Amino acid sequence: MRRKASLVLLALAVFFAALSPLLRWYAFPRLAKIPANEYQTMVLEAKNATLLDYNAGMTAHKVPKVTIVQTLKGNVEASEKIEKTAGRDVVVWDGLSYIQGPDGKMVSRVPERYIFDAHSQEPVHATGEAVDGDPVRREGIEFKWPFMTEKRDYQYFDAQTRTTNPIHYKGTQDFRGVKVYYFEQTIPWTKVSMPKTMPVAGITPETVAKTGTTRWYTTVRRFWVEPLTGAPVYGEEIHKEELRGGSLLGGRAKVTAFAGDVKMREDYVEHTVALVKHNRTLVLLLTSYLPRGFLTLGVLLLAVSLWLEARGRRPAGPAPAPAAEPEPVTA
Repeated sequence: MRRKASLVLLALAVFFAALSPLLRWYAFPRLAKIPANEYQTMVLEAKNATLLDYNAGMTAHKVPKVTIVQTLKGNVEASEKIEKTAGRDVVVWDGLSYIQGPDGKMVSRVPERYIFDAHSQEPVHATGEAVDGDPVRREGIEFKWPFMTEKRDYQYFDAQTRTTNPIHYKGTQDFRGVKVYYFEQTIPWTKVSMPKTMPVAGITPETVAKTGTTRWYTTVRRFWVEPLTGAPVYGEEIHKEELRGGSLLGGRAKVTAFAGDVKMREDYVEHTVALVKHNRTLVLLLTSYLPRGFLTLGVLLLAVSLWLEARGRRPAGPAPAPAAEPEPVTA
């Protein structure tokens, strides 16, 4: 009976020991992915910013606040269509950056379609990949880092310039109780397209181009990324835009269109940190807790199996002497 029990325990020990690396190196890369129907909203603010007033002689003024609302909506129908030819799990995010001034009126709105691999976050090139209606071919990541982010530089796509540039790993920090990797990217002054949706009726990229006025942009982009999930818990940009030259500026060489330190609003910071902490626990379950637990269980089962086997093979002690037959009593 002991021998049968030891064989069963040995089989279970082998099963759990083999399951440990399989869960980490086989199951996790296949199970960890961005859902196709994900929906995110993020509100950022630039307080005490400089903003161009198109209705007041194209002059820049200090304003108490500029608000940027970013939405990312998963397009399930589009992702399923692309998956048929891509041969892998694909996510399609229809994004929108909506910028409004202190009076609540629109400054600009820039739509974007971002198509990427659900597991690795690498871009997937397909029809519809665009920024503000212009077709683009992304290289590198955008919005999210890959699962198990490494301490190294990554290529990051900049939607304003439509180019990909390195974003540099700058160190490991603690952000509100979460270990994060800090990344930073600087985009130098670059000539960029005018937004197709302008705040004043009658002003379009085409009419601005006829005046000879051009738009220039620079930013310092910063992200604090939780490495297991690859999700930024916080981000900010030191953002500047200028209009340069042309008759639109009335002889001036340049005018500031926007300048400000854009930061996540506090309530969204709190929500993001809580969400990332929850998702981090799920990732740890597949990459650490369960693999280590299964390995420990396998070792314990092996030890018990060997102990039972040793007990079963132990030589039996000497047989007890037979009891003496009682002798008859004689008178």
